[in-house]
Amino acid sequence: MRRIKIMKFLDQAKIYVKSGDGGPGCVSFRREKYIEFGGPDGGNGGRGGDIIFTCVKDLNTLIDFRYTQHFRAKNGHHGQGRDKTGAGGEDLVIKVPVGTQILDEDKETVLLDMLTEGETVTFLKGGDGGFGNAHYKSSTNQAPRKFTPGWPGEERDLWLRLKLIADVGLVGLPNAGKSTFLAACTRARPKVADYPFTTLHPNLGVAYVGSHEFVIADIPGLIEGAHEGHGLGDRFLGHIERTSVLLHLIDVTQDDIAGAYQTVRTELSEYGGGIENKTEIVGLTKTDALGDELAQDQAKTFEKETGIKPYLISSISKDGLEPVLYQLSKIIKESASSDDGERED
Repeated sequence: MRRIKIMKFLDQAKIYVKSGDGGPGCVSFRREKYIEFGGPDGGNGGRGGDIIFTCVKDLNTLIDFRYTQHFRAKNGHHGQGRDKTGAGGEDLVIKVPVGTQILDEDKETVLLDMLTEGETVTFLKGGDGGFGNAHYKSSTNQAPRKFTPGWPGEERDLWLRLKLIADVGLVGLPNAGKSTFLAACTRARPKVADYPFTTLHPNLGVAYVGSHEFVIADIPGLIEGAHEGHGLGDRFLGHIERTSVLLHLIDVTQDDIAGAYQTVRTELSEYGGGIENKTEIVGLTKTDALGDELAQDQAKTFEKETGIKPYLISSISKDGLEPVLYQLSKIIKESASSDDGERED
């Protein structure tokens, strides 16, 4: 029977990193037959290895750091006679997913923000090697016995925090139909069930509109008081901080759809981080459960109370998906064009 390995999602991890110590210098004197004058020939120690972070595309979780939390680069080797410098310690390369932030021990100060595939940063440099006695040879000190140990490497406690890279962020109350929408528009297969908090961690899917593709992130639903830790809290909102647009989904079968909208908007505002200022599209989901006429009435009521014209969506029958996807694609393209213009300026 074939076993399928399921990768768990983890977006925070604490690790300890240490670069390598430099190798000690060597005390050695040249003594060879038929060589009239010997002398000091102790070589210097090798340099310690560096701690290097590199960004890779194939990872989308920090689960590996749950099982391995200590990372130490190799120490430099000691010097040898005949003026041989010790070998340098091997660097330690730590692979992290695209979108990983490296935070100081206080869990607030951002030291690195890894956003680009292939981005590589030398975070801690290894210690320099110590001097051998040949380094101290002079006309007044022709037989030095002095050497120095290698310089120690650097060490730090760090937090890794993953913020997924996506173009569209799905928000809404629990059981608003976000996972069903993601499954209908992409090849993602999130858990879908008829009860709140079916989604316990973010899911990603790629949607295609013509030749344009974009990534949609589905996060666990928000409830009133999420910023105070109610429900699953707002800890997953960081995964939509980098998105270009929000798709706010609301269950059209609710009695107070405008109230449901305001609940989520309040939580986004309390969280901050600029999420509340992002471009937003509103979709009323599960229209197949009401029928076209009642769904239209709900949409008119919502527009009257909020001033926002919503899209009507049925992820089950796939009615209304195409206009939403085209609008999302348009906003993402416009956002990319404006970002390119700002960089050129």
